[in-house]
Amino acid sequence: MKILVTGGAGFLGSHLSEKLLYQGHQVICLDNFHTGSKKNIEHLLLNDNFSLLEGDVRNQIDIQADGIFNLACPASPVHYQRSPIETLHTNIFGASNILDLARKNGARVLQASTSEVYGDPDVVPQPETYLGNVNPIGIRACYDEGKRAAETLFSDYRREFGTDIRIARIFNTYGPRMAIDDGRVISNFIVQALEGQDITIYGDGTQIRSFCYVDDLVDGLISLFFAKDLFLPMNLGNPTPVNMLDLASEIIKLTNSKSQLVYRELPSDDPVTRVPDIALAKRLIAWEPKIQRQDGLTRTVSYFRDLLLSI
Repeated sequence: MKILVTGGAGFLGSHLSEKLLYQGHQVICLDNFHTGSKKNIEHLLLNDNFSLLEGDVRNQIDIQADGIFNLACPASPVHYQRSPIETLHTNIFGASNILDLARKNGARVLQASTSEVYGDPDVVPQPETYLGNVNPIGIRACYDEGKRAAETLFSDYRREFGTDIRIARIFNTYGPRMAIDDGRVISNFIVQALEGQDITIYGDGTQIRSFCYVDDLVDGLISLFFAKDLFLPMNLGNPTPVNMLDLASEIIKLTNSKSQLVYRELPSDDPVTRVPDIALAKRLIAWEPKIQRQDGLTRTVSYFRDLLLSI
């Protein structure tokens, strides 16, 4: 297939593009490099089946493609809170433009949604049927509500036009090619530990998250995309929970760091618990994560160690 990956130069998009090329597809990467990096895809430019277009999904797009993965949007709180209106427009206008392109091409299109649609959940773990607890005027709303609105657009395009859609609700994902300054917890902890800085814990450190290694997540996205007749949202993430204090201890041990913990105020609307129920993915696409957190963290620490040495 000829597949368009928007946000294809980002952390997740570059890994997805790489795997699609390995499977024999042609890949068109569209990115405005707001948060993506050409370094993430330099090695792919040598592949004749890979092409790069610099562009923005907020503008109308005219590309011939058989399939589309819409990953275009800042995904880190640091980045999307820095440009909240651009983030909201990317989610809404970008989704609309991508859906129009899918209609024009008769293409299947997957929306990279997020666990943030559940807000600060009062149901643990979160199943796809949970409708969420989101603050529509908070500092995270540009992303949370933007992704919720995009899911609405995708669902309505299917109902009104029969567009062949997929919606993946992606939970915390980590691995090589994360940006060093993206502000997400694993990259923060690893960089601070490697540089011997204090490790920043927000709140009391008992917040619970789960972390999926990027290779597992990409396999889930591809499995969902190629499955038949799966139009409803599907959670993709690792269901194994860990609190922030234990995660910090694991990373300190892996890096042999002498870093100490320092505590800061919990940011506004930061969820206390975020863990996916992946029963649907197990049953319908036979997917679940395979890479254990220690293995994934070891690979990610190695990546950041090499990156810091090169700076």
